[in-house]
Amino acid sequence: MNEYNPLSSGDVDLDGLRASIQRLSEKIVLVSDAVINLSQNRIQLEGKIEGAQKRIQHILSRLPEQSDGRQLNLLGEAIPPTNTEDDSEPTTH
Repeated sequence: MNEYNPLSSGDVDLDGLRASIQRLSEKIVLVSDAVINLSQNRIQLEGKIEGAQKRIQHILSRLPEQSDGRQLNLLGEAIPPTNTEDDSEPTTH
């Protein structure tokens, strides 16, 4: 039994081989372009993530300590501290 060998000297189809190489070359170009595009998108997304992380860190740095009972003010507006104990009349016990 003879094994099938598509590149045996009598069966070589050079035109078909050239066409296959051309199709593969075109696909390689498409894949290369897609990789470049994905890389650029990734760089943009990393920049956006870094910016968001900085904004979050800025907000977190403005949070009061856990033991601080003052009202949370993330907008930076001046809010006088409210203490319910100061609003009541002093009592004598």
